[in-house]
Amino acid sequence: MLVVALFAAGVALTLRVFHPGVMTFDGLYVHMAAMKGEYGDWQSPVMVAIWRLIDPLAPGAASMFYLTVALYWGAFAVLAMAVMRTRPWVALLVPLLALSPPAFVIAGVIWRDVLFTAGWLLAASLAFAVAGRRWQLRLPVQAIALALVAAGVLIRPNTIIAAAILAVYVMWPAAISLKRALVAVVPVMAALAGLVHLVYYGVLDAKREHVVHALFVYDLAGITHFSGRNVFPVQWTPEEQRFLTSACYDPRLWDVYWNRDCKFVMERIEKQEGLFGTPALKNAWMDAILAEPRAYVTHRSTVMWTLLTGDHIVGWFIDVDNPSATLRPLDPVFRRFDDIHETLRKTPIFRVGLWALACLALTLAAWRRRREPNGAFIVATSASAFIYVASYWPIAVAADYRYGYWAALAALAGFAVLLARPDPEVLTKHPRGFVP
Repeated sequence: MLVVALFAAGVALTLRVFHPGVMTFDGLYVHMAAMKGEYGDWQSPVMVAIWRLIDPLAPGAASMFYLTVALYWGAFAVLAMAVMRTRPWVALLVPLLALSPPAFVIAGVIWRDVLFTAGWLLAASLAFAVAGRRWQLRLPVQAIALALVAAGVLIRPNTIIAAAILAVYVMWPAAISLKRALVAVVPVMAALAGLVHLVYYGVLDAKREHVVHALFVYDLAGITHFSGRNVFPVQWTPEEQRFLTSACYDPRLWDVYWNRDCKFVMERIEKQEGLFGTPALKNAWMDAILAEPRAYVTHRSTVMWTLLTGDHIVGWFIDVDNPSATLRPLDPVFRRFDDIHETLRKTPIFRVGLWALACLALTLAAWRRRREPNGAFIVATSASAFIYVASYWPIAVAADYRYGYWAALAALAGFAVLLARPDPEVLTKHPRGFVP
């Protein structure tokens, strides 16, 4: 009953602090597309479809906020019920971990990163809860968990590698077999990639908006900056070239070339030359990497280092209707929450690198126990999160805490499960590591 009370208090606090949800610019664009019935692949067309479906229940940000809150607290609740079987006191710790700043600060922010991360934690927790149970219970729950993993990929397609690891765990949650995982992970990745293509361009007929070309532009700009020579497939004026090699570059985001200080880049490439979305930009990107590999590696490493160690704007509590104004200036609870957020934002607990290292450490610590349900959960979720963060080295076009959110939740959940390992005598009597 105390665990239930803690979770009820957590849900109530989430509603009080965030309701009706903190809308971001990305969230606003998705909602606008949902209201118009427009499906494009720059954001997730599946998130557009979901929002279009649930919006009548609570118009605006509230509908997506309620869904996120349900997934978030549902995930931690299932995890608490699972660990209660072996360590009841750890179940009391789980809702407190859910309320810890690294997890809670953006739990009510409308971002696809928060949505898919909460769904993935719920998927892993469901699989953990039924590990070693009878197939009549286990299979339906595993099917739900796999659907949540697949939904995460459809919401953010660059998660395919991390999702494949998690999906293999969901299919065999009682223990991790390295040989089985190595055999299964590539076909699962292929299946998830095929699912993205089928749903995006078959079912939803999403418009191709060439989102990967933002990466090409960013890399060409980074190579130009670090090499000192123009690698774009266009010529710049001497002043523009000087800006590109000195003042323009920002390892925190590519937007500087799109709609900020150096927007002349996209204006020239997209509007004047019409190169955005054409093979010419891709070919220039490949040629630039081959011609200036050192500049490319320096650029990519700089972006990754910024992602891992940078002082990011964590909550993004910006009023999208008036970006120069303070969000909810008359709400004393939210203002106090934002003050705490600003104080903690500059501390190590909001560094993506910290949570990536925590996941790596948990994976190594639990590796010997990977044939037990507790160890399998820790290894699968932590390895998935670590690889997800690492996958941003070649593709990141921005550096935000949200890109490490899966690592933060996986590490917090893994810590709880590590503490909840059954006593040795329980494992001796029940090799699968659960109490019937």
